[in-house]
Amino acid sequence: MSAAAYDVVAIGNAIVDVIAPAADEFLAQEGLTKGSMMLIDEARAASLYGAMAAGLEASGGSAGNTVAGVASLGGKAAYIGKVAADQLGEVFSHDIRAIGVRFDTPYLENGEATGRSLINVTPDGQRTMSTFLGAANQLTWHDVDPQLIRDSAIVYMEGYLFDPPPARAAFEHAAVIAREAGRMISITLSDVFVVDRWRKELLAFTEQSVDIVFANENELKALFQTDDFDAAVEMLRPLVEIAAVTRSEKGSVILRGSETVRVEACPVEAVVDTTGAGDQYAAGFLYGLARNLPLETCARLGSLAAAEVIGHYGPRPQVSLRTLAEQAELV
Repeated sequence: MSAAAYDVVAIGNAIVDVIAPAADEFLAQEGLTKGSMMLIDEARAASLYGAMAAGLEASGGSAGNTVAGVASLGGKAAYIGKVAADQLGEVFSHDIRAIGVRFDTPYLENGEATGRSLINVTPDGQRTMSTFLGAANQLTWHDVDPQLIRDSAIVYMEGYLFDPPPARAAFEHAAVIAREAGRMISITLSDVFVVDRWRKELLAFTEQSVDIVFANENELKALFQTDDFDAAVEMLRPLVEIAAVTRSEKGSVILRGSETVRVEACPVEAVVDTTGAGDQYAAGFLYGLARNLPLETCARLGSLAAAEVIGHYGPRPQVSLRTLAEQAELV
């Protein structure tokens, strides 16, 4: 890739995660669909928060987690997302800047509170997310810094942005700037429920504007409305330059033209919390791609980052991914 000031700039919903353990019975009691992400309003967020077990608060948001992973690998990253001028907004801003990620999107003034995702983690490590977007929902195309897009090798966008119309407009605006600047555009499908809501629009945007797509197996099947994984892979192949499809313990499958690369998952002692697994896989993969590493190495970096994050609560690395990558002789 041509020289760029940043490896990755990510655009996403700026969210503070509240993560707590939960029993399956609790999910049923609260009417939550296990393993899903659902949007809720501020009143529901308050009531669910009051019912949840004690947990931890950590800056999150899918794309924010990804650039945190890129930074942990030693990459140069930037982030565009909206928070309010409140306590959680200050927490989010401090956290992302403290790890070396550029973040200078203006605060939302006199509007909704900073967004938060209430994440209930069952004993099997599955996370069920109930998200109040709040200020994140107010990201607009005016918040997209054109020069920052031009200065980044890869622009990474989260599929969750397809939900709020103003954010989707920001998404599309950034894609136009990136395309004109000759930068690569990547998207993560984010969630099966996002795919179900916006299948037609996601397919059209992917085919027209996207170079790199990230999806897990279930999201891919939902996109093409098939239970046949191999068939879905072949339908995705011609739409983008590169596709990375994760399959949990089965590892990942990378597509580029007629080429197929299969990489095993990194072993973990125990799956504690799957929150952020896909985000960190994307971090490792994008870092490798921005540094012109082979596809297999990109995928192995993704697997390594995902394995680190599922071994503890929270969606961001707790140890240096750079150190782990050096120990594994991947960088």
